[in-house]
Amino acid sequence: MKFGLALLTLVGSASAFSTISQTRPTTALFTATLEAPVEEKKKPEQQMTRFDRIKMNYKGPQIVISAEVEEDVGFSYASFSEAVAATDYSFNRNDVVKGSIVQYDKGGCIVDIGAKASAFLPLQEAALIQEPGSNIETLVELDVERSFQIISEEDENGQLMVSIRRIQYREAWEKVTAKQDTDEAFDAECVSVNRGGAIFLVEGLRAFLPGSHLTGRLPDEDLVGQTLPLKFLEVNEEDNKLVVSNRRAVVEAQMEDLSRGDVIDGIVKALKPYGAFVEVGGMSGLLHISQISMDRINDLEAVLEPGQKIKCMIIDHDKANGRIALSTKTLEPEPGDMIKNPELVYAQADETARMYLEKQEAERKKREASAKDIVLGLGDALDDLGMDSDSKEEDASDNLDSLLN
Repeated sequence: MKFGLALLTLVGSASAFSTISQTRPTTALFTATLEAPVEEKKKPEQQMTRFDRIKMNYKGPQIVISAEVEEDVGFSYASFSEAVAATDYSFNRNDVVKGSIVQYDKGGCIVDIGAKASAFLPLQEAALIQEPGSNIETLVELDVERSFQIISEEDENGQLMVSIRRIQYREAWEKVTAKQDTDEAFDAECVSVNRGGAIFLVEGLRAFLPGSHLTGRLPDEDLVGQTLPLKFLEVNEEDNKLVVSNRRAVVEAQMEDLSRGDVIDGIVKALKPYGAFVEVGGMSGLLHISQISMDRINDLEAVLEPGQKIKCMIIDHDKANGRIALSTKTLEPEPGDMIKNPELVYAQADETARMYLEKQEAERKKREASAKDIVLGLGDALDDLGMDSDSKEEDASDNLDSLLN
């Protein structure tokens, strides 16, 4: 009985000891976990520049400059680095800076603009006008100071991207606006054609010429490379829209040289019930049916046909709108010759026109003389009427005086 009680006591003690021994490490680990200091987060490593990587991988000879040499020179690499770091560079996007090209590179060239690192000028930004197949060597020159526009922020190496094309683009719009203000005609070269018209280069900008504003021809491939006089129809920098007209430039130039009474050559373009439209040097003039012949015309197609070359006289014009009125009956030697013998009319057109104008001038002078005689006659009549009224007033005053006396 005593032996069993002792054995039970020994087992209980061993179990209690085992429980304590298993609990202590867990408690100690928990306490250590709470008391362990929090490790700080590692700062991200600074990214190396291209020059740092080249320097790290360089395996060539190392040039060591002694302190004595630096002291004699008065300048060291360390002082140079400090000077560069202390210098304040303010290069922002869209700034225009001065610089020069120091080296041609693949796809562009290296530009010195006074920044920490050289700037890069891409080929597509080297000029506004670039001929097909042009390269960077033909577009820009080395060691020539000029203006560049910054078009990017600094990259990881501190390099900026610059442009010449954007400066030329802005200057081109200024020139185009000035031309529009003066409304002067200018010459431009056709670079391409499309279904609606043609494309011309104006100060390096692409301008659209509608087919309806091209004089005397259609916009075909033969037009490419040709230079034509133009005037602006629309200039809108915000929408990047330029519209030009060849017809307006030609018509206004010719209208300045035309006057009433001039005999000109033309081509019949279309027939209408009221007359014919005749093209005269790129302009469209109206030859009214009443101005074709002195005799009555019953069938216009029997007298004129599209494509026929004729001679006619300008009897009226509207320079502002580019319209002219034409006549052939003023060129008839005899009434009805345009119906009977139009070739005779064209052959004697200049002489007949001279006689017609002399006759018109003589009639004008005669009308002016007649009007002058009428005015002078009215003046004499008024003078006579004035004298009679004065004498009557004198007589009346004499009678009144006699009565009063």
